[in-house]
Amino acid sequence: MVCVAEKNERREGVEDVDVELVLRSTRVITPQGTRPASVTVSGGKIADVLAHDADVPAGARLEDFGDDVLLPGLVDTHVHVNDPGRTEWEGFWTATRAAAAGGITTLVDMPLNSLPPTTTVGNLRTKQDVARTKAHIDVGFWGGALPDNVGDLGPLHDAGVYGFKCFLSPSGVDEFPHLDQDRLATSMAEIAGFGGLLIVHAEDPHELDAAPHKSGPKYTDYLQTRPRVSEDVAIEGLIGLAKRLGARVHVLHLSSSDALPLIAAAKREGVKLTVETCPHYLTLTAEEVPDGASEFKCCPPIREAANQDLLWDALADGTVDCIVTDHSPSTADLKTDDFATAWGGISGLQLSLPAVWTEARKRGHSLEDVVRWMSTRTSELVGLDQKGAIEAGRDADFAVLAPDETFTVDPAELQHRNRVTAYAGKTLSGVVKSTWLRGERILHGGEFSEPAGRLLERKN
Repeated sequence: MVCVAEKNERREGVEDVDVELVLRSTRVITPQGTRPASVTVSGGKIADVLAHDADVPAGARLEDFGDDVLLPGLVDTHVHVNDPGRTEWEGFWTATRAAAAGGITTLVDMPLNSLPPTTTVGNLRTKQDVARTKAHIDVGFWGGALPDNVGDLGPLHDAGVYGFKCFLSPSGVDEFPHLDQDRLATSMAEIAGFGGLLIVHAEDPHELDAAPHKSGPKYTDYLQTRPRVSEDVAIEGLIGLAKRLGARVHVLHLSSSDALPLIAAAKREGVKLTVETCPHYLTLTAEEVPDGASEFKCCPPIREAANQDLLWDALADGTVDCIVTDHSPSTADLKTDDFATAWGGISGLQLSLPAVWTEARKRGHSLEDVVRWMSTRTSELVGLDQKGAIEAGRDADFAVLAPDETFTVDPAELQHRNRVTAYAGKTLSGVVKSTWLRGERILHGGEFSEPAGRLLERKN
């Protein structure tokens, strides 16, 4: 909490800075709401948010966006970049360009699908060295919790990772095994001991084993192999353990609406629990998936329209905290027409904002809601207090959006390394006109600047 005196001191100090840039729009999304404003920038930071017709300081450059919306750059805390080791799937150069094209200015990279995985400090440094010259946006890193690396968790925390990911069922890659219940408890206790965050792929392996084992091109068959109960049971156990240990835990990519009452009850009881869902669960439905179309395959799966309605309700009432992409690409050859063997992951970085906005507006939600779910709350999740809002003192990270303009998704126009997308042919609302990182325009008119992203580390 900032006292009034501190606020006044900071506001008075703003007047003394050398303003280099003024961004002006009739629609600026701020923590106080959307209003006409001029946003001043100095040294890569937001200096102030002023009246729309405020004088432009001498020597400052004015960028007037008219009626296009100026919103804080999005923060995506669930991205699989796969670099190094599986760079034919994706890489920091292509992933961060795709993110910038979608109005995302910060991402946090998942610890698996790269080789090596981010499970030791040495492996973290390897990944940072690869990312350093390729990142078009700011990049942070998650660590991984494996059955045999409990001793590495504290050092990784000290090295600046934002938390630790684990799986409760097989991850799909041999180098990142899942935790059984005993190892989960051990890792959770270790992480809770130093105040860290455990983020969990919550599907129960026993429920998955008990489900029908079907192969082939029918999506309805695939859906039966990953039933809602696998998420529900895993989340129930996770909540119980977190409550007992006083741990901070985050449920990744929730798709089962059946788990929502458990989550809501846990939050009311004071369990330190947060939950995310993803654009594909909010905008795509099982009913529309064609047979053999494994570009729609992900784990947990896209479920029915009625399930989707309840996820939107949970976002509205705060049971679900935020929206992230879970961008998990692969090469096109791994997306076979057999749902049992095809790679499970959806590429969504470039399209997440328009996809969510298209559906959100149909349901009566505002762009302010979208910013809260995709920027403010994701920033809060990992403690990025310099991101996530347009207000004095934050990084000058912005997206400029024409919310009423539409486009039809053409895979050839995507920046992802492999242009396989479940959104192909869909007409979406919301065109990102430009993206700004610390007061520098990194995307405009489809043209990118040279990589200007920084590698971020968690603050102690």
